[in-house]
Amino acid sequence: MTTTGYLAVSIGLALIGVIAAFLIGRFTAPRQPRKPEGLTVADLMQRIVQDSHDGIVVLNHFGDVVLHNPRAEELGVVRNNRVDDRARKAAEAVRNSNEIVYVDLSPAEGTKGRQPAAVHAEVRLLTEGFTVVDASDESEAVRLEKTRRDFVANVSHELKTPVGALALLAEAVLDASDDQDEVRRFSAKIMQEATRLGTLVTELIALSRLQGAEKLPELSDTEIDVVINEALSRSKLAAESVNISINVDEPSGFVVPGDRSLLVTALTNLLDNAVAYSPPGSPVSVSRRLVDGHVEIAVTDRGIGIAEDQQTRVFERFYRVDKARSRATGGTGLGLAIVKHVAANHGGEVKLWSLPGTGSTFTLRLPAAATEPNPTLVPTGAGDTGGEL
Repeated sequence: MTTTGYLAVSIGLALIGVIAAFLIGRFTAPRQPRKPEGLTVADLMQRIVQDSHDGIVVLNHFGDVVLHNPRAEELGVVRNNRVDDRARKAAEAVRNSNEIVYVDLSPAEGTKGRQPAAVHAEVRLLTEGFTVVDASDESEAVRLEKTRRDFVANVSHELKTPVGALALLAEAVLDASDDQDEVRRFSAKIMQEATRLGTLVTELIALSRLQGAEKLPELSDTEIDVVINEALSRSKLAAESVNISINVDEPSGFVVPGDRSLLVTALTNLLDNAVAYSPPGSPVSVSRRLVDGHVEIAVTDRGIGIAEDQQTRVFERFYRVDKARSRATGGTGLGLAIVKHVAANHGGEVKLWSLPGTGSTFTLRLPAAATEPNPTLVPTGAGDTGGEL
């Protein structure tokens, strides 16, 4: 073999040795764990905790904060990296009993800041020596429960009045059975109280439907002129009985997407309210106009007016500006609450302008239908009752 041949063989053997050494090292050397691509489970859990709507706090066996999310600070559960004392004591009880503890962490009355009014927490054992506090904002639930209790109390009170009156009047009729004049007088009062009771029950049902989960009727194009005419026919008798004239502007042709029955009910309530709180012989006016894509129906009276500090409360259930007058006219205190919810369910609102001793203007504002006539054809002065009465 020549020198060149020996050299080629030597180089080949050397290459084989290098490859063999690489392969042996590749398969025998301990492998380093590869970093996974993307988010890990731990990363996802961290993000869930940080973005949670609830306040999450992890405490060690000393009651010190090990981990918490920003929401815990917003709810006031953690301040300056220290947990609320009530939560810390609850965590200690959990470690001793190994049972879940529920604790009220609501801020004390008079506490300044934007903290929720009601914060409730569940404290449970996470692992040996560690506990987790899961706090949530229950302000809305507490508010709704208070509203429900107030509503039940108000309904009970309002129902007791006519029911009690009916019982007393029936007893009076029995006692005066030999006196026909007294029987007729008491019978008329029984009819009046029965009518009032029926109205109260009807309005309670209507209000519960408007506020509840029951599906409302489908909205369809409704002519405002038809709504006004029907509401006027319902209020005509009450107005004539106290010599009150209801003045109405010219038909407009305005159309809104709505439920005619509900809109008629709302407008009738506004008219009845205007008649009830106006002195006998005074006028009530109804006007309509188109403003910024909304149809506005204004009902104006020359009645007792409403003080500024009461104007935000007149739409509350059972609230009455003049309780004596409302009782005398058979008012239930639910009419304006129904108007407010009818407007809201139609995507609109009801506005109030009032001055004590001068009168009031209630304006029902509803989105106009897409087929609404050109606003330039509407007289600019029609229905403008926003200031002077």
